[in-house]
Amino acid sequence: MATRLGLCLPQARQYDIGRDVPDVARTAEQIGYESLWVYERALFPEPATQGLYGVPGLPWPEHYRSVPDPLVTLTLAVTATERVRLGTAVLVAPLHGPFQLAKTLGTLDAASGGRVVAGFGTGWSLDEYAAAGVAPFEERGRVLDEVLDVCQAAWGPDPVEYEGRLTKIAPSVVGPKPARPIPILLPANSKKALTRLIDRADGWMPIAMGAEQLAAQWQQVQDMAAERGRTKPIETSVRVNGVQYTAKAYDGADRAPFQGNVEQIVTDLKAHAEIGLDEFFLDLQASTRDAQELKDVAAEVYTAARAAGI
Repeated sequence: MATRLGLCLPQARQYDIGRDVPDVARTAEQIGYESLWVYERALFPEPATQGLYGVPGLPWPEHYRSVPDPLVTLTLAVTATERVRLGTAVLVAPLHGPFQLAKTLGTLDAASGGRVVAGFGTGWSLDEYAAAGVAPFEERGRVLDEVLDVCQAAWGPDPVEYEGRLTKIAPSVVGPKPARPIPILLPANSKKALTRLIDRADGWMPIAMGAEQLAAQWQQVQDMAAERGRTKPIETSVRVNGVQYTAKAYDGADRAPFQGNVEQIVTDLKAHAEIGLDEFFLDLQASTRDAQELKDVAAEVYTAARAAGI
């Protein structure tokens, strides 16, 4: 079975959200992409009080300035498309009230006819947690667990009833329900996160940072699944983060994975796809000037990938 291919929707500053998101979504589906994805970045502190990913001194990339809300962005793609899955990669779940998040995702899935994929993470920005005001950063794991609990309750049969630390739902009718059970995907950046993934999620959502590294991570996931007795298959969707597209081939010896022209990007994609994971979705938006170039490069990459047997 061919590897599924997806595309990240345009959320960077050079795009017109209302015009370009539906346009790119519609075109991507016509090209043949099977999924469309959004990510979450709530704010851009200036000056930065914390380095990127919490690493001291690591600057935040410019394309993190003014990132539109992920669920609004995804909503703009719903009526422009008919077939593609619509995913979050990732939504920083503890920045959201658990019940409202469950309600929004359920509504979005109902509106799209059952196409939403919920990729949740815990994030790393202290400033985002302070601004969101839901819970402190130190409680992020517990809040994510409550989000998973509340989603399970709210998407399930009525009457819905739940009592947690943040959320108390008296016996209630909660609708609309998702059109089908919404798949929940999680990263696994620690042993605790990996355990949560195996025990509670439908699938795994890593970032492609080199084929050997990804293969080793996948083995860890499989080993933990065997150790904990999981028999349900683990869906895999891999984010190819920040593709550095260049019109001409990158000829430096220091070429990073997914840096260069279409041929080089597809060569890297093929090496990663040979691991045998279900899906890869590409984030081309930071290195394309506008929606037209994004659509053109996305079409070239898709055609070349399929021609290469991916």
